[in-house]
Amino acid sequence: MYPDAVACFLNGEGITLSLLARLAPHLPYVRRYARALTGDQTTGDHYVRVALEALAAGERVLDANLTPRVALYHVFHAIWLTTGAKLEPRDGGGGDDASGRLMRIAPRSRQAFLLTALEGFTPSEAAQILGADFSEVETLIGEAQAEIDAELATDVLIIEDEPVIAADIEALVTELGHTVVDIAATRTEAVDAVNRKVPGLVLADIQLADGSSGIDAVKDILARYDVPVIFITAFPERLLTGERPEPTFLITKPFQPETVKAAIGQALFFHPRNARQAA
Repeated sequence: MYPDAVACFLNGEGITLSLLARLAPHLPYVRRYARALTGDQTTGDHYVRVALEALAAGERVLDANLTPRVALYHVFHAIWLTTGAKLEPRDGGGGDDASGRLMRIAPRSRQAFLLTALEGFTPSEAAQILGADFSEVETLIGEAQAEIDAELATDVLIIEDEPVIAADIEALVTELGHTVVDIAATRTEAVDAVNRKVPGLVLADIQLADGSSGIDAVKDILARYDVPVIFITAFPERLLTGERPEPTFLITKPFQPETVKAAIGQALFFHPRNARQAA
């Protein structure tokens, strides 16, 4: 969003050009965050506007010790707290889409989860935004992740030709409460596995045992079924080509267990459909 769009968003309030220039690149993202946080774009925009108006009036200032984007989110949360806004489930807890599931997560955990999973902030940056300790933010993220895992437990297909790695991934998946329905070592095995049981999530390597491609196996699956996919590979350059579509979730080997767990939760949570219903 460009400076003139920011001014329009503020209805011409007296925000300086220098402040406009600093905020313009970040406003679309804080609006996205506010929408996810509140479950409604109009409500989210209201709080973003109040924050910007407070900055324009000099009632709030951007913390010079923070990056402009972190500082803007920090001001947003300060305004949120002073206006007494409440993050509570509405209408019985929301629907079965991502927005409805978000509204069922405890408010503080929801904020920490969205700041890191949706907005891409590090836990340290999220702590700065929320005015919390690093350890508290990590705990909040873990609590949100646990709620998501419990609600979205599903059937998982692993496409991996290395038995040790496949066993490690299976253990992680099972620990999260999901069920591994099959482990495929080739493209043909992956397609056969899906014919037997449609998974709610696919974890796929790229280079498979017989020289076949996990990319092609995933294309075969997605041509028939709409399921979230996470690639776990030692060859990320084969996917990050600049051509569309590129994978939303890509983990490089050797992987950290917590990275895989977080990606699984995010892939299931933000997928358009509940993964269990898709199976």
